[in-house]
Amino acid sequence: MRASRTIALLLLLQTRREMTAAELALELEVSERTVQRDVAALVEAGVPVYSERGRGGGYRLVDGYRTRLTGLERAEAEVLHLAGLPGPLHAMGLAGQALAARLKVADALGDAPAAAVQRFHLDAPAWFRDAETPALLTEVSRAVWEDRVLHARYAARGGTRDRRLEPYGLVLKAGQWYVVARGASGRFGSYRVGRFETAEAGDERFDRDPEFDLADHWAAAAREFTRAMLRERALVRLSPLAVGNLAVLLEPTVAADALATAGAPDADGWVTVTLPVETWDIGYFELLRLGPEAEVLHPPELRARLAEATRRAAALYTRPHPSGTDGPPRP
Repeated sequence: MRASRTIALLLLLQTRREMTAAELALELEVSERTVQRDVAALVEAGVPVYSERGRGGGYRLVDGYRTRLTGLERAEAEVLHLAGLPGPLHAMGLAGQALAARLKVADALGDAPAAAVQRFHLDAPAWFRDAETPALLTEVSRAVWEDRVLHARYAARGGTRDRRLEPYGLVLKAGQWYVVARGASGRFGSYRVGRFETAEAGDERFDRDPEFDLADHWAAAAREFTRAMLRERALVRLSPLAVGNLAVLLEPTVAADALATAGAPDADGWVTVTLPVETWDIGYFELLRLGPEAEVLHPPELRARLAEATRRAAALYTRPHPSGTDGPPRP
């Protein structure tokens, strides 16, 4: 840990020219006394660091000194700079390592380290939802990075159980953290980190399957999970406008499954599809979003419910304007 922190200190001085002990301590999340010891270690190793006393003074490198610790080409470094996710990395307990990595990348980028950062930003949480940082995320993350068996107590819908897991990777999906792990049965599963009641990375390590691909597994699992939730089927006519916007209004997997069942367009360009929905209540609200661009043919109960909603909406919009004018209603 000290070695990576010392490298981070060196690269901070190289990229920012001069910094005080207090500034370095804040960046590295250590005490000023630790900064002084690390600077002394750099000097002992032959790195030309010197201090300037007085107001505004601090540590700096001898002019012209540069270290090339990365060996990265500029284009490679720009791409890696896009992987800087400070929030998630801090939540996983990897802020220190991330700082050292970003500084190495910035060193390879030369005088314009912010160019890539100004062109890309990942805001992982979904709109209108606070990001969750589970209390046990750091411990789960440690098990993932060190290939350690995770002993955990997990609260699922079927009840709370003790589990022995081999954690292969972490996934941040719309602000929610999941760990993909192999269980005692040898099968892989996805576990929401916020549902762990206890989690401990033990001394036992596990051997990874070299054929396992986290991104491929998650994509397949997400598709399977979405389809497993969709227990009901509605027969619906869709206008060309609804067809074009279906993937925006619904989950892409749901939209793709529905459009795969479409028959030939009728004389008005409408198509009939089988739309999978989780429950009839959820299907009702989803189809309300399509308004007059969709007509439910089956089941009759859902058709009647939407017909009633349409009549109520028409009554609202055919009565006189509440303000008595064509302008906005007065408070």
